[in-house]
Amino acid sequence: MAGCCNHDTKFDGLSSDYKRRLWLVIAINAIMFAVEMGAGHMARSQALQADALDFLGDALTYGISLAVIGASVRVRTNAALFKAVSLLVMGLWVMGSTLYRVFYVGVPEAQIMGVIGFMALVANLTSVALLVRYKDGDANVRSVWLCSRNDAIGNVAVMLAAAGVWGSTSGWPDLLVAGIMGGLFLSSAMQIFRQAVDERRALTQPVT
Repeated sequence: MAGCCNHDTKFDGLSSDYKRRLWLVIAINAIMFAVEMGAGHMARSQALQADALDFLGDALTYGISLAVIGASVRVRTNAALFKAVSLLVMGLWVMGSTLYRVFYVGVPEAQIMGVIGFMALVANLTSVALLVRYKDGDANVRSVWLCSRNDAIGNVAVMLAAAGVWGSTSGWPDLLVAGIMGGLFLSSAMQIFRQAVDERRALTQPVT
């Protein structure tokens, strides 16, 4: 892994192995977005649709990450800031749509939620395994790791929501999990934003 001999240097993505892994993860996320969004509408599950949106956001995030590999620190931090804003928008959308659904709570299809949630978990654990060795890179690389981690956590949450819906015959577990996932988006957005700003500030500091 780059930077292993200099702990002050963050891995910036300049690795053919990292790029190959990123292409695989992009394909996984694009496929699962289509599968999960369709299933979310079919199952009337807000949690599944929130998780599908996360897959779409990740595919776009990884594409941006590939595009700026090798670019200047300023360009890479700009990309990271853009991704932080994207996560913020997704988080606000999920929170807002979940609050809307609070006033119109239907009971999702727990079986569909469970099956698709498990499929998504397998897909995301594969992505996490592909990217784990690069989780401590710069803001651009770290945003990729955080998105993959969020997905895996979200999939476990969707499966728990499915169990809750099945056991309670209520839509509230689904809405609760969707709200938690929205909060996770917002938290990750702030982490990426802070790291990108710190890296931007380091550009203006004199070398000692």
